[in-house]
Amino acid sequence: MALCGLPTMLISMTGFGRGERTGAIGNTGATIAVSVEARSVNSRFIEIAVRLPRTLSERELECRELIRKRLERGKISLNVSIDRQGTEDIPLHVNEPVAKAYFKLLDQLRTATGLTAEIQLRDLTAFGDIFTAEERGSEAAALEWELVQAAIDDAIEQLNAMRRSEGGELERDIRARLATMEARTNDIERMAALAAQEEYEKLKERILELTKDTQVLAEQRLELEIAMIAEHLDITEELVRFRSHVKFFLEAMDGPDAAGRKLNFILQEMNREVNTMGSKTNSADVAHHVVSIKEELEKMREQVQNIE
Repeated sequence: MALCGLPTMLISMTGFGRGERTGAIGNTGATIAVSVEARSVNSRFIEIAVRLPRTLSERELECRELIRKRLERGKISLNVSIDRQGTEDIPLHVNEPVAKAYFKLLDQLRTATGLTAEIQLRDLTAFGDIFTAEERGSEAAALEWELVQAAIDDAIEQLNAMRRSEGGELERDIRARLATMEARTNDIERMAALAAQEEYEKLKERILELTKDTQVLAEQRLELEIAMIAEHLDITEELVRFRSHVKFFLEAMDGPDAAGRKLNFILQEMNREVNTMGSKTNSADVAHHVVSIKEELEKMREQVQNIE
C-alpha cells in the first residue's frame, strides 16, 4: 500500500484568521473601517458564536450563514468590530415608544417595591431594544454591511489557510505512523506463522505425554484436536481485516470530503482487530508488536480528533 507521495487532503479544525476592510461614505470624507477575527478549535459538530456591534445585531443569522458555507466542523468564534472616522453619527436611533414603555415599567416596579431611588439612564440602556439600527437601505448601512461581508470572507480565507497548513502537518504524522504499523504487522505475520508451528509441536508433545496409551486416543483424533487448538491461535483473519481497514483509512484521507468522523470510526475498528490479535497470541514478541501498534493507534486517535 502506498503511504507517500499522495496529495494532502486533511484539514485541521484549529486556526485563526483576520480580515480588514475600509470604505468611504460618499463624498463626506467619513470612513468606515471593519475588522473581523475568526478562530476555530475542534468540535464534533459545527458550533458558531458571533459577536457583532449593536448596529449589526439584525445581521447575525446572515453572518452565521457566511461561515456555514465555508466550514463544515469546528467550534467557530467570529468577532466583528467597526471604527467610524470623520462622523459623529452612529447608525442607531432611539426607539422612543419602547424607551418610554420601559421607563413606565421601571417606575411601576419602584412604586410596588417601595424603592426611593431615582431611575437612571443606565437602567434604561440595559434594555438593548430601545436602540434600533439605521435602515438597511441607507448608504452608510449598505456600505457597512458590504465591508463586513468582505472582511468575513478574508478572515475565513486566512483561517482556512491555517487549517489546511496544520492539516498537512497532521497528515504527514499520520502517514508516518501508518508506515510504522505496516512494518509491525508484517513482522507480526512472520512471527505468528513461526509461533503457530512451534505451538502446534508443543501441544502435540504435551498431549502425547498425557495419553501414552495409544488405545485411549486415536492418532487421527489427536491430530484433529491439536489442529483445532492451533486454529484458535491463528491471527490471519485479524491481519487481513486490519490491512483492509488501513486501506479504507488511506482512501478516506485522500477523498474530497471531510474525513474526520470516518477516520475516527476506522481507527476504532483497527484497534478492535489489534486487541483480538493480542488476546490470541502466546508469543511475547508478537505481543510486544501489538502493544506498539496500539500506542500508534492511540496517538493517531488524538490527531484525528482535530481533523475536520
